[in-house]
Amino acid sequence: MSEPPSQVSWANVRDEISRRIKKQQFDTWFRRVEAREVSSSRLDLEVPNEFIREWLQKYYLDTIRKAAEDVMRSRPQVTLRLPEGASATASDASASSSASTAHPSSVPALPVPASPVRTDPMRSGAEARLPLNPSYTFDHFVVGPSNRLAHAAALAVAEAPAQAYNPLFLHGAVGLGKTHLLQAICHHMLARAPRTDILYLSCETFVNSFIGALKSGSLDAFRRRHRTVGVLLVDDIHFLANKESTQEEFFHTFNELFDANRQIILSSDSSPMDIPTIEDRLVSRFKWGLVARIDKPNLETRVAILKQKAELRGSEIPDEVLAFVAKAVDTNIRELEGAVTKLIGSATLTARRINLALAREIFSDLLIEKRRHITIEDIQGAITARYSVKLSDLQSKRRSKSVTLPRQVCMFLARSLTDYSLEEIGGYFGGRDHTTVMYACDQIGGRVKRDAEFARMVEETTVQLRSGSRG
Repeated sequence: MSEPPSQVSWANVRDEISRRIKKQQFDTWFRRVEAREVSSSRLDLEVPNEFIREWLQKYYLDTIRKAAEDVMRSRPQVTLRLPEGASATASDASASSSASTAHPSSVPALPVPASPVRTDPMRSGAEARLPLNPSYTFDHFVVGPSNRLAHAAALAVAEAPAQAYNPLFLHGAVGLGKTHLLQAICHHMLARAPRTDILYLSCETFVNSFIGALKSGSLDAFRRRHRTVGVLLVDDIHFLANKESTQEEFFHTFNELFDANRQIILSSDSSPMDIPTIEDRLVSRFKWGLVARIDKPNLETRVAILKQKAELRGSEIPDEVLAFVAKAVDTNIRELEGAVTKLIGSATLTARRINLALAREIFSDLLIEKRRHITIEDIQGAITARYSVKLSDLQSKRRSKSVTLPRQVCMFLARSLTDYSLEEIGGYFGGRDHTTVMYACDQIGGRVKRDAEFARMVEETTVQLRSGSRG
């Protein structure tokens, strides 16, 4: 078989790939891929690390092959290799492996760096070091359908700050892994470049530091620290709501960092559009890069999380127990971690083996709570009675506030208390699509956090539904 035309190179193949996929995907996965050998029979590529190689093999190998065939007018064997001297968890391969629904990231374990990561911008030395959780690394993050995009984007940012996604905005409910990913980015960046200047803080710390700087007349020092940092990570950015002066300050901080090509990473309980009373210009900037949502883990992911948490504690839990606990605890990762701790602790204290009987005994309260099967009709009945609206109104196209609010509460409760999909829930309310249901859940979830009286009403309705009471 003849060699491809001399003008054909990996650059030509890569250009063809870039035309077949989105720019953000290309920048994340192919920007650092180089060619070792290009011929009519071989396309030997070098990738920077094991994670990227695994991802390319699982999701982009066919894209590479088809692009090579079109450009080279032949069918070369595609091989993905690590740089010489790099360790791999699996042998070099050219064949695609099947994607699992949930698995721990294959990024090699990273040492916890000794370099300071700033958490208090007005202090220095050991006092300013952020107490990073040593377990919050990429290799301890279980990947599943609910968080795959967020995980991939976080790793891309950690590998190439300010080149993949800037800003990176992660959002999702409490306890789903946002903080884990932010700290994993810190660990990974410092393991690669120990002198990276990272400022990682909560939005509340930013607000309090800004107020303190105003009172003490040290605003210039505050701005120098926040606007010259190499990487800025802010947890719970939704705390900016209702703080006009601080929003103004953060707006200018964001602009200076972005213009200087510094990486910005933000997390929030709500999407940028759903943070209440936040300026449109900030919302616009939060959406400049990538907005990635983290949802509740599915059953398979919860089993994988439980298994990993147990292994980290040096315990092995039988598969049937893992499956039982994963069905009983379906809220968030923190609750799953607590369930593992409770299970192992109870077994240790009572000198019993971890088995299904022990798990049923420990989580009997959850079983009783779940035994009451709640339907969407139950939820609609409870809400129509509470708000004095007709079921036909909830299912209509009406958008008046008197109908929209109870309809959104219904959708929120249906998402929380039933196993119906977003599409199925929307079908119960006039055939609305899944994005409408997602928006309703975000709206009600946000109001629950900021309105205590409203939160009490939602909780009372939830208790009523779970108990089977008609109120």
